[in-house]
Amino acid sequence: MDDDDDDDLDGPLDDEDFDREDRVQTVVTVEVNGLSLYTHHGVSAAERDVGQRLILDIRLELGEADATVTDRVQDTVDYGRVCEVAALVATQRSDKTLERLCAAIADRLLKDFDALAISVKTSKPEPPIPLPVESVSVEVWRELEELDD
Repeated sequence: MDDDDDDDLDGPLDDEDFDREDRVQTVVTVEVNGLSLYTHHGVSAAERDVGQRLILDIRLELGEADATVTDRVQDTVDYGRVCEVAALVATQRSDKTLERLCAAIADRLLKDFDALAISVKTSKPEPPIPLPVESVSVEVWRELEELDD
C-alpha cells in the first residue's frame, strides 16, 4: 500500500470519502429465513387440532440504521427477538388462512420494532392437498405510510 493512500479500512465510508456530487444512502434490511415452528393453523379441523410445522421467512426494511456507523447491537434490530415475537404470535393463535397469520405477525413486528416495512412469508411443507407439492406459501407485506404534513 502507498503511504499516500489514506483509505480507512476500519469502517464504512461517509460523504467526505466521495468526490462526486452523489451521496451514499444506506438502507438496511434484516432477514430471518427458515424459522421452523410447530403451529395449529389451517382450514381443516385436523390441521388446527393436531398441528403442523410452518416455516417463516421475515424481512424488516429499516431504512438507515445507526449500527452501520456505531457497530453497536442496540442500534439495530435484534433478530433473536424478532424470532421470539413471531413465534409467540404464531403459536398463540389458530387461523384458517396463512394470509391472516402473516398479517398478524407483520402487524406485531411493525408495532414492536423500528421498521419502515415488514414482509412475512409462511410456508406449509407437504400441505394436505391431493397432489404432490413440496410446499405452499403466502407472503404479506406491510409498510408504514408517510403522513403528509
